[in-house]
Amino acid sequence: MAVETLTFGCRLNAYEAEVMKAEAEKAGLDNAIIINTCAVTAEAVRQAKQAVRKARRDNPDARIIVTGCAAQTEARSFGDMAEVDLVIGNNDKMKAASYQPMVFGLPLNDKVQVNDIMSVRETAGHLIEGMDGRARAFVQVQNGCDHRCTFCIIPFGRGPSRSVPMGMVVDQVKKLVANGYGEVVLTGVDITSYGPDLPGTPTLGKLTQAILRHVPDLPRLRISSIDSIEADEALYDAIASDIRLMPHLHLSLQSGDDMILKRMKRRHSRDDALAIVGKLRSLRPEMVFGADIIAGFPTETDEMFENTRRIVSEADLTYLHVFPYSPREGTPAARMPQVNKRVARDRAAVLRAEGEAQFAKLCASRVGGIENVLIERDGLGRTEQFVPVAVPGAQPGELLAVRITATAADGLVGEALREAA
Repeated sequence: MAVETLTFGCRLNAYEAEVMKAEAEKAGLDNAIIINTCAVTAEAVRQAKQAVRKARRDNPDARIIVTGCAAQTEARSFGDMAEVDLVIGNNDKMKAASYQPMVFGLPLNDKVQVNDIMSVRETAGHLIEGMDGRARAFVQVQNGCDHRCTFCIIPFGRGPSRSVPMGMVVDQVKKLVANGYGEVVLTGVDITSYGPDLPGTPTLGKLTQAILRHVPDLPRLRISSIDSIEADEALYDAIASDIRLMPHLHLSLQSGDDMILKRMKRRHSRDDALAIVGKLRSLRPEMVFGADIIAGFPTETDEMFENTRRIVSEADLTYLHVFPYSPREGTPAARMPQVNKRVARDRAAVLRAEGEAQFAKLCASRVGGIENVLIERDGLGRTEQFVPVAVPGAQPGELLAVRITATAADGLVGEALREAA
């Protein structure tokens, strides 16, 4: 076995896994499994530890390396696991030197190689050839977060916000397009905070415009989760003026109740969220939105929850990532009066059902129409609005005009007509 990666969590982790694999192989590492963890919930940490144990059972002779956000915030707990050979912090996980063979077999106190992430001030761009088995590739444009939402441990796993220079991002996108990728997704921890640490203080919108201008052969550009209150006018202009920027955005919403948003230390209100959604739809009527929502945040009453439930339909949200609140040790929300866990789970189930109904409505509205679909694997692709489509006979990497013939449990069914314009 060479180097395998097992990734949990966000799109940024998926991108970083490709870099880690390449750097580890460059260092001469083999017969190793790198587990890239997530710390967003206590359940995510539990799943990572479960994966460590399974990896050791299935691969008794392999080196097991743990990294990522949970390794950064809970380094000692992973270091104490007998199954783990090495724990690497987030700042060092994409450096070849971290995977040199001499770092293995160290005493317990030394096998945890985790530094102070809060002192990191730069994020290097990493040019990768592509992403294994995908027609869609992620490009890191930013890392870290300067905000302190009361429920979130991620700033302590990722460190302060820092941006990848625009030129490096554009070069990475050019390389991916040259290697045949039909869609690039800009990703980071808080990508709408892009730029103030760079010369000239560019913004996410300026970066987006630069990519679209300097990479004319890029078929599709997509933006991952954004904090909508930070969206700049250049981003709005790009959305309005270039159809290669996909009409799908995922909002870091978290709640639809003003008091809960205040207690979360979010910087937007309910009305702000509705206004931004309305503005974007006025620019691109076909725009669809997803959202992250936490159910059962401390102090959330039935009335507060109802405000969140209603915003799903009022904002016409389609793709919901719903999390029952999970207290993270060291965060202010963990010290607030807690909602009963069963109530939080029940509220999460209600929100998921709302999201499923919204998604079904979107799918039904597309039947009979023609969609541009990028095929990601044999017979399965996604529309510009990110809806999965089964297209029998279609091959990975093809960008096709597809007539939608029916809905399915997880999306749409269609027939290919021709290559997309």
